[in-house]
Amino acid sequence: MASYRRVSRRQASGYRASKRMSSRQYRRLKRRIQCVIRCTILLFILIGIIFGIVSGIKSCTSKHKSNRLKDVKAATSGEVADNSEDNNTVNTGNTGNQEDNNKLANAVKYPEKAENYTELTSAELLSPYIAVIDVTNNKLVAGRNAEARIYPASMTKVMTLIVAVENVKSMDDKFTMTSEIIDPLYRDSASRAGFEPGEEVTARDLMYGLILPSGADGAVGLAQMIAGSEEAFVELMNKKCEELGLKNTHFTNTSGLHNENHYTTPVEMAMILEYAMNNETCAKILSTYQYTTEVTEKHPEGILLTSTMFSRMYGNEVSGVEIKAGKTGYTQEARHCLVSYAESDGSKYVAVTAGAEGKWNVVYDDFKLYGDFCKGAGKETETTGETESQSQTAQS
Repeated sequence: MASYRRVSRRQASGYRASKRMSSRQYRRLKRRIQCVIRCTILLFILIGIIFGIVSGIKSCTSKHKSNRLKDVKAATSGEVADNSEDNNTVNTGNTGNQEDNNKLANAVKYPEKAENYTELTSAELLSPYIAVIDVTNNKLVAGRNAEARIYPASMTKVMTLIVAVENVKSMDDKFTMTSEIIDPLYRDSASRAGFEPGEEVTARDLMYGLILPSGADGAVGLAQMIAGSEEAFVELMNKKCEELGLKNTHFTNTSGLHNENHYTTPVEMAMILEYAMNNETCAKILSTYQYTTEVTEKHPEGILLTSTMFSRMYGNEVSGVEIKAGKTGYTQEARHCLVSYAESDGSKYVAVTAGAEGKWNVVYDDFKLYGDFCKGAGKETETTGETESQSQTAQS
């Protein structure tokens, strides 16, 4: 006869309760698993979307760089780039017109030593490398180590400006600055105009930022905007040197950072500035005292840029002479240097002073050189106070 174990009501209730708890736990576990599955699916979908966006950006960037390089090659092979602008923009003159550029290049010739050439030995002049060129008569009138190799430092940016102006499509073209451009400049302690990563900047603002505060961010930005890379842009700079007939000048970067293979001579640096002053846009930028960039999200009031050269002179310190334009430079290896352009009694001059120990030495040497070798020096002029160049403040 079968026997049955008597189960109390309390035991039976506990058993049923434990079964109910197990059932609840199962349902909770099931819901959690379903939630994990849904989240995993959503995560894969999100990853797919991000991957698609990144691939699209890379593709667009690649096409943009390719098109830029094609544009540069077209410009340098003689095709004319359209640089027409409205009345509110700077006239780019011969920008992109290879035929006109070649005419300008042919107009700049290696200067001959003047019959009364002066070899500078005076201890009053503190720059070890000097060249003074009478541009009007294409004569080297005075010098000290005038054809010796020097490191040009930021005087390099005159050539950077020339190549940028001659190859840019429009002064209103915009370029977005990146951390890849800015961060290395901090590391190298390079001078900057103040553009920030993510900021959209016009070609015009990059050019003023390049010259006035001697901004390396402007230099690299222009290089990438126009040629796709700094290396490709430097090739254009060296090609320009060949067109100008420069025998002892070679560039390795756009800003003048030190490199043993980055060099020029006082005479050839003077020739580069002479060529730049024949271009309307280059001359305007090189002779401007202050300029305010366009308003951006990063700079709601723009950036006020001030010329490093005109912050050290008015330009009319020498009676009868007006120093109208120029570019300073400095690296530890190059020391202080200056290339400047002046006019006196209807004649044009370019002076280069380089290798000096102090920034004021090259400035005062400039004054003495123009005073000694400009034919109109010492004559009274009608100019008082600031010169036309010094008082010129450009607006974006």
